[in-house]
Amino acid sequence: MTSTPTRTPTTPPTTVPTTALADRLVPWFAAHARDLPWRDPEVTGWGVLVSEIMLQQTPVARVEPIWHDWMARWPRPSDLAAAPTAEVLRAWGKLGYPRRALRLQAAAAVVAAEHDDVVPADVETLLALPGIGAYTARAVAAFAYGRRCPVVDTNVRRVVARAVHGRAEAGDAAARDLPDTEALLPLHEATAARTSAALMELGATVCVARGPRCADCPVLDLCAWQHAGRPAHDGPVRRAQRWAGTDRQVRGRLLDVLRGAPGPVPAAALDAAWLTDPAQRARCLDSLLVDGLVEQLADGRFALPGETHDPSS
Repeated sequence: MTSTPTRTPTTPPTTVPTTALADRLVPWFAAHARDLPWRDPEVTGWGVLVSEIMLQQTPVARVEPIWHDWMARWPRPSDLAAAPTAEVLRAWGKLGYPRRALRLQAAAAVVAAEHDDVVPADVETLLALPGIGAYTARAVAAFAYGRRCPVVDTNVRRVVARAVHGRAEAGDAAARDLPDTEALLPLHEATAARTSAALMELGATVCVARGPRCADCPVLDLCAWQHAGRPAHDGPVRRAQRWAGTDRQVRGRLLDVLRGAPGPVPAAALDAAWLTDPAQRARCLDSLLVDGLVEQLADGRFALPGETHDPSS
C-alpha cells in the first residue's frame, strides 16, 4: 500500500537548497540505489553508453539480460563495429526501436577509428558521435566519468517539478529543465555526478508518477509539492500509448520473422506475419527498408542487413 503522509499546506520554499539536497540524496543513493550492472565501478564508458542506448523507452528488467549478452560478445566498441549487422539486430532481440542498434554500431565504429576504442568523456565530443543525442551524451559524461552536467529524463523532470516548483508533474517548458536541474548540482564534479544519478533514481523508484512513496523520500521536508499540500496535476491528461495494432507492433512482427530465420526469407513468410491489414504490413515493410533494418534481394527475398545473399541458402 502506498504511504501518503498527511501534511498541512504551508508556504513552499522558494528554492531547494543545493547543499541540503545533495547532502540528503547522495547518502540515500549509496544506501538504496538498485544494483544495476552498468553501475559497477569497473564498467567502462562503453558499457555505460550501451546501457543508456538500450534504456531509452525500455524497462530495466528487459535491458539487463541483453546488456550482459552484448558486453560479453562485444566488450569494446571495435568488437561491435566489426560485427555483422544482422547479428547485431538479432542480439538486440525484443528491446524495441531497433534503429538504436544501428546507431550504436555506427557510434562504435567512430569510437574505434577516431578515439582509440575509448568512449569520450566530454559532452561535446560525445555529441559528435553518430546517433548520440544531448541526453545520452550528458548521461555518459556524468555516470561513466563523474562529470558535472545535468542529466534530465522523465523521472528527473518529475522530481524537479515537485521538489522545486510544487507541481505534481512537469509542464511543457522543457527549455527550463537543464538550468533547473543544474541549479541543484553541487559544484564538486564527483558529488554532482552522484547527485544526478540520485535524482534519477529517486524519480524512478520513489517519486514515481502514480502512487509516489513520499514517506520514503529523503528530501520530503524540502519538497515544495508537499509544502503546497500535494496539488493535483492541472494540465492535460497524459494517456498511455497503445501497442496492439500499431505500426510498431507490425514492424516488430516482421523483424521477428527475419531474426528467427537462418537466412533470407520469401515475401510470403512476411505476409503471414501480419494478416490483419495487408496495406499496413506493406507500409511497415517499406519503412523497415528505408530505415536500413531490412534488405530486399534481387530474387525478391528479404533479409537482415548483410545477410547471406546465396539464393540456394
